[in-house]
Amino acid sequence: MSTMIGLKCRECGRVYPKEVVFVCEYCFSSVEVEYDYDAIRRALTREVIASRPKSLWRYRELLPIEGDPTVGLFSGFTPLIRANRLAKALGVDELYLKDDSVSHPTLSFKDRVVSVALTRAKELGFDTVACASTGNLAGSVSALGARSSLNRYIFIPADLEVGKVIGSLIYKPNLVAVEGTYDDVNRLCAEIGSKYNWAFVNINIRPYYAEGSKTYGYEIAEQLGWRIPRHIVVPCAGGSLITKIGKAFKEFKLLGLVDGDMPTLYAAQATGCAPIVNTIRERSEIVKPVKPNTIAKSLAIGNPADGYFATKAVLDSGGWADSVSDDEIVEAMKLLGETEGIFTETAGGVTLGVAKKLIEAGRIPRNESIVICITGNGLKTQEPILSRVGAPVKIKASLASFESTLGERLAGEKCRA
Repeated sequence: MSTMIGLKCRECGRVYPKEVVFVCEYCFSSVEVEYDYDAIRRALTREVIASRPKSLWRYRELLPIEGDPTVGLFSGFTPLIRANRLAKALGVDELYLKDDSVSHPTLSFKDRVVSVALTRAKELGFDTVACASTGNLAGSVSALGARSSLNRYIFIPADLEVGKVIGSLIYKPNLVAVEGTYDDVNRLCAEIGSKYNWAFVNINIRPYYAEGSKTYGYEIAEQLGWRIPRHIVVPCAGGSLITKIGKAFKEFKLLGLVDGDMPTLYAAQATGCAPIVNTIRERSEIVKPVKPNTIAKSLAIGNPADGYFATKAVLDSGGWADSVSDDEIVEAMKLLGETEGIFTETAGGVTLGVAKKLIEAGRIPRNESIVICITGNGLKTQEPILSRVGAPVKIKASLASFESTLGERLAGEKCRA
């Protein structure tokens, strides 16, 4: 049973059928999916959710499909980790990491949105899917599209990290590297999408695609014992993830699945590409585009499609935003690895780096629950840290060489013992 009513303009409220509509013809704002929450309330309980397989589709009534899910049956329900060692390093009491760098087929949260988008694209009759991507989305559409027997056209900036290029090519899509920034790629894709009958997941079927991000928030609440955390720090690129995480908690509260106050949201970006952070700091309604210049390429969107809504979500929650330099990103990546054994991509370094700054500034209290969102795996973005993690100690294949080379270190271990 589908609980999707149709599409609705996020600004003027104009209603559209549940077809391929992504811009309101009246006010030119974006549209989003509208649901029958009374029907959902009757069908979806904590017990029903808990009885289902551990994938993002355990929340299917809150996702925009009409039939059974057909893509991403093994995506979602990633770990929520109590990060005690990192909490001690940051000087806070209760810290969690929502780790989307593991479990997913392509090791990033993009498998959530792509699972929903491709399921819906097949329902709408498309046989070709496409996307404009800073990397993770490229890999996800390539992989999940291959498993779904869909034709795939993937457009990326030409300077993308090698790991992410290989992470798409292995699935044999039509991979197109465009000379320019992600915003240049996105503009080109908008032109191509107007001519070819393809499902561009983050353009013409974006209203369905974006809803997949809500599952990130649903899982946090369920994994905390149906509890809302006080503070959530979220990386921002196009701005959709933080917006949909906020929507997820609102929906769970509306349905009576959680109690308590709504969480406070914090936006994290790199200093070299921080249009959403700048807008929040200025408390403005106008997001001014910037030209990206950062190692955090997965967040390097200078003209974020959901920047206005991300800004509103943060400020309405009572939250704030900050950015970190490239050096701070690398140091945060190393800190996460040293304390919790998690190798995050640069976006995770942004999120942890910003969380650290907000805690030190007193924006996030040290004695309340905090969730930091880790959205991708560091194996995809090794270039920024190659020269910053040291090198192995080389020895000969003998005990004497081992002890002579590491003598001081071994002596230190004995002293600590």
